[in-house]
Amino acid sequence: MNLYELLVAPFAEFGFMRYALASVVFLALSGAPVGVFLVMRRMSLVGDALGHAVLPGAAVGYIVGGLSLPAMSLGGFAAGMMMALLAGLVSRFTQLKEDANFAAFYLSSLAIGVVLVSQNGSNIDLLHLLFGSILAVDLPALQLVATSASITIVALAVIYRPMLMESIDPLFLKAVNGKGGLWHMVFLILVVMNLVAGFQSLGTLMSVGLMMLPAITARLWARNMGMLLFLASLFALLCGAGGLLFSYYVEIPSGPAIILWCGALYLISIVFGLEGGLVSKLLRHRKHHIY
Repeated sequence: MNLYELLVAPFAEFGFMRYALASVVFLALSGAPVGVFLVMRRMSLVGDALGHAVLPGAAVGYIVGGLSLPAMSLGGFAAGMMMALLAGLVSRFTQLKEDANFAAFYLSSLAIGVVLVSQNGSNIDLLHLLFGSILAVDLPALQLVATSASITIVALAVIYRPMLMESIDPLFLKAVNGKGGLWHMVFLILVVMNLVAGFQSLGTLMSVGLMMLPAITARLWARNMGMLLFLASLFALLCGAGGLLFSYYVEIPSGPAIILWCGALYLISIVFGLEGGLVSKLLRHRKHHIY
């Protein structure tokens, strides 16, 4: 078997593989940069919380319209934004930190979503919402992902400087009246939008994986922001394509296969990463000790 048959033939021969690859490309180009900003702002678990918060809204959309893409997408987006607003309000008027409130709301949201789907659907429907079905992505779902990616890339280009400043020195941005609260809300909208786009392919439990794991991995290889954004998208693309091929040959679910590839690359980077890996740290320590 040559390289063409191994790496290209599955995408050339089967339309569902091409659609899946296209959705991975769009999610990697938009979701991974959003994940980088989540990591830089120490909000990694917030992304996971918002991913779970999408579920009850998608479940309500499913109850109302069945497996309707617009209904589930609108429901998921509304639920995610509602949880983000509620967590922020509770944090403002109580002594609890925002991350604690996100944890409380997302656990409740997950339970509500599972109950809604299990009472009004089947186990297959529940599995579809939780884990997605990237090989079943059709043209409307692909258009949704492409639209979300386009909006995200343009929005990040517009708010890049204030977002970077808030990630590095939020007190300075506040001192110069940089409208940090506004940019924070715009950023949360982008996070929820990408999670809604991703859950059609990877499910509410898996979509955050393609957003966060490549971003976390990139942090182990690069230090400056430009390289972080580039490597995060590149790692997401490689893991997405590799996971699809792996699932095709091994016959396992494609969504979990993609996240497994992301996890494997993260584990490799822990050891060999140039900016945080164990080997690089040992070499720097040895060099410092010699001199």
